[in-house]
Amino acid sequence: MASEAAPADNLDFLSFVDFAVTKASAELPSVDPVAMRLVLELHRVTSALVYDLESTVHRPSGWTWSGFRVLFVLWLAGPSEAKRIAELSGNSRSATSALIKTLARDGYVTAEKSRADGRAINVALTDRGRAAIADTFALHNKREQMWADALTPPERLVLIGLLEKLAAGIAAGEAIKRR
Repeated sequence: MASEAAPADNLDFLSFVDFAVTKASAELPSVDPVAMRLVLELHRVTSALVYDLESTVHRPSGWTWSGFRVLFVLWLAGPSEAKRIAELSGNSRSATSALIKTLARDGYVTAEKSRADGRAINVALTDRGRAAIADTFALHNKREQMWADALTPPERLVLIGLLEKLAAGIAAGEAIKRR
């Protein structure tokens, strides 16, 4: 007797969403399939986008996605305390601390204890770091444009507005935030 392949055997990263929503809704009637689909689609697109950027831009530049975000924050916000970099980059404080050590070792940033608060670390881009992030961001933005080209200009503005509304709802709600 030949065994049939389970339905899940024929799925890929993106088609799993339809399967998951259908299966979860059948298993638990209280599931909100629209909310589930929204979060799954948002997560999957974000994961695919980050993986693409990291694979085509950041790793070839010698960084991770997290390292890129630290340099990006310093490039635009200027010298900052490590805890502020963590907040703006979306990294944890411990991850930011490790990233700063690596980026300092590689000559992209300087890190010094604050004179005002000996526990705080002040971080700044070096000239090498400033040149590297500017060059890398130019490549990063070209890749962003490729992703954005899937939408018309009006669709991009609608999506931006919806994402901002979603983010504002979370910020005002009870979501647990990274500290």
